[in-house]
Amino acid sequence: MSEVITTPDLRYIVVRKRLWRRANPHLSPKHRATLVARLMDGRRAVKAAKAAERAGEPEAAVAMKAARGEVDAAKTALGERGPVWWDDGAPDLNRRLVRNTPYADWFAALSGGEPGP
Repeated sequence: MSEVITTPDLRYIVVRKRLWRRANPHLSPKHRATLVARLMDGRRAVKAAKAAERAGEPEAAVAMKAARGEVDAAKTALGERGPVWWDDGAPDLNRRLVRNTPYADWFAALSGGEPGP
């Protein structure tokens, strides 16, 4: 397993040269744990709904919609989706390739790659 690369401002992690927004670091450990548990429950429900779809169960689509909604709600509460959790006016660069962001030169220096545009 590779080490997680986090941007210097702690807003994103880099996965396969793409930025992914981190959870809000200002959440209390207890609240964060509750939200992560909710997220994992939602992900398990998505897995179960996919199995129900494959089995041809009639309520699978309803279960999938509910499960995906739960995952989205948990990720939003964690700060990984929805409004950004920082307040300095910086834009959300979630899911963008690092080379197309202000982090390009930092990442190039870190990874030995080419600097961004």
